[in-house]
Amino acid sequence: MLLPDLFDDVFDFGEPMRGPRGPKERMECDIYEKDGKYVVEASAFGFNKEDIKIEAEDGNIIITAEKKEDSKEENEDKKYLRRERHFRSRVQRAFYLGDIDEENIKASFDNGVLKVEVPKKQLESNRKYIDIE
Repeated sequence: MLLPDLFDDVFDFGEPMRGPRGPKERMECDIYEKDGKYVVEASAFGFNKEDIKIEAEDGNIIITAEKKEDSKEENEDKKYLRRERHFRSRVQRAFYLGDIDEENIKASFDNGVLKVEVPKKQLESNRKYIDIE
C-alpha cells in the first residue's frame, strides 16, 4: 500500500522546484537501497547527458537539469507559424542520504532516465564487549 501524497517530499530540502510551466514541473525520482548502496532514479526526459549536473556534499545529493533555448542565430532562418515548445527549462532535486561515500558515486543516463548509485560509507564499529563477572 502506498502512502498518501502527504509524505512525498519528506527527503527533499531547499526551495520548491519551478520550471517554465510553473511549480508542478519537477524531476520525478525513485530512491531505494540495493547491495549496500542508495540508488536514485530520476526522470530527465527532454534533457541530454550534458544538461545534467550532479553534486554530492555532506551527505546531500543535488541533481540539476537545465536546458537553454536556442540562440537567436539558430532561429534567424526560421519563420515560425506556431511555436509552443519552449526549450528553457531548469529542474532540481535534492536529497539528504546521510553517511555516503562521495568519492565512489557512479551515474549513468539512458533513454531519459538518470541512475545515480551512491555507496553507503562503511562506518567502523566501536563496539566493545564487556565480560560478565
